[in-house]
Amino acid sequence: MPDPGNERRSCALSIFVAPTGRSIVSTSSTLGFRSERGPVLIALMLSTSLIALDSTILATAVPSIVADLGGLTQFPWLFSVYLLAQAVSVPVYAKLADTVGRKPVILVGIGLFLIGSILCGFAWDMGSLIVMRALQGLGAGAVLPMTTTIAADIYTVAERAKTQGYIASVWAVSSVVGPTLGGVFSQFASWRWIFFVNIPFCLLAAGMIWRTYHESVERRRHRIDYAGAAVLTVALTLLILAVLEGGQAWAWSSWQSVGSFALGAVLLLVFGLIERQAAEPILPLEVLTRRLIVATCLIGIGVGAVLVGLTSYVPTFLERSTGATPIVAGLAVAALTIGWPISASQSGRLYMRIGFRPTALIGLVIATLGALALWLTSATPNVWATAASCLVVGFGLGLVATPTLIAAQASVPWNERAVVTGTNMFMRSVGSAVGVAIFGAIANAVIASHGGEASSEAVQAGSTAVFLAVVVVALVTVAAGLLMPHTRAEDVAHGGSSDAESADVAQTEPSTA
Repeated sequence: MPDPGNERRSCALSIFVAPTGRSIVSTSSTLGFRSERGPVLIALMLSTSLIALDSTILATAVPSIVADLGGLTQFPWLFSVYLLAQAVSVPVYAKLADTVGRKPVILVGIGLFLIGSILCGFAWDMGSLIVMRALQGLGAGAVLPMTTTIAADIYTVAERAKTQGYIASVWAVSSVVGPTLGGVFSQFASWRWIFFVNIPFCLLAAGMIWRTYHESVERRRHRIDYAGAAVLTVALTLLILAVLEGGQAWAWSSWQSVGSFALGAVLLLVFGLIERQAAEPILPLEVLTRRLIVATCLIGIGVGAVLVGLTSYVPTFLERSTGATPIVAGLAVAALTIGWPISASQSGRLYMRIGFRPTALIGLVIATLGALALWLTSATPNVWATAASCLVVGFGLGLVATPTLIAAQASVPWNERAVVTGTNMFMRSVGSAVGVAIFGAIANAVIASHGGEASSEAVQAGSTAVFLAVVVVALVTVAAGLLMPHTRAEDVAHGGSSDAESADVAQTEPSTA
């Protein structure tokens, strides 16, 4: 018998409610900002911009922060703790969203991000800034999965690719605006404004979500899986921390590294046992046994690794090998985020015609060819060739990330959609974390064998080795793409808003028995 003390609100169907208060479940193909769902789309893009801008604005301000607060040896934690907090919180937020609805979760995420930003702006030393960055990361862990999940709730399978293109374009703009703003604030004002600038955006995004997006809810009782959530969070924290800090803060063979991996693995086993007994598990294990979900998660790992390999090493490669300025080097890698939204927005035309698997495989082949071109041209460094290669990789990844995520979302009912979305995004974070560790180890070994960091030739050689590793990862990801089942868009069982909306309600409405 469910515990009355754990009563929560659960969504039967997510719908858009216009400012007039009239409920709308649109079956129209009209998209864009002027459509009935346009205000929600704008709110989702604003919410995404919080995270996208923050991820690009900080790097250029690090020298100013260190000069003001000190803590040169600690500053890498500004990035690590944010990534860690974001990654480990995603599965918990995802399950909550499938339990209490998307709206309260995204508003809590924006609130945490707002509080974290304000506190970061008032940080008095590097230690306090690191703690506040963790709070920002907890907010980001709620915002990103929810924007994608809400888009899946209010748009049809055919429409989702274009809406994801809109959302992805936010990252393209932020990749240019973020570093520029960071440099301007650091040089002409104060680095603290890189955090204070989030305040109006947070308030605007939360206000628009509150006003334009509503969910139809019913009351039902839930047994919250507190034990599973706690054990999973600790396990993921240990494992991701071990990957991020291995070979950096401590040696891979040290007791810290071995102990973190071992304890994290044991806790994952304990988590599996807890989930088997839980009435409403935080991460239903049967979801991870479905071929489509497993394949898309593996692809997500590969996408995360390829992304971090390029964004981490292309700027340094160009600066040291061609003498390019940081702005020029940043713009070269930004070509990746330009190609992504262009192809993502058009991927719907492909997967509606030929299916999700062929579309993803086409994208993976294109991304692999772009990575191969980057590796081949790195022997004779050129900014334009590097930018063109990044553009091709981005174009390919846009045909991969969006269709695979939409395929996974469309294969499950409403009450599993956030979990599936969160799992996919978490796997991308895992790919990034593992990629950082592997690529870092490769680069360090090659640079050390070629004369050390002081040598530009050594840095070029190390970067070239990383680009080759990215090609290998891309090829492995192609193999993961082959594991996807042959699924056409019209064959998916649960498509969110559709022309047969009444059938979807019947499929997704949770039982009150």
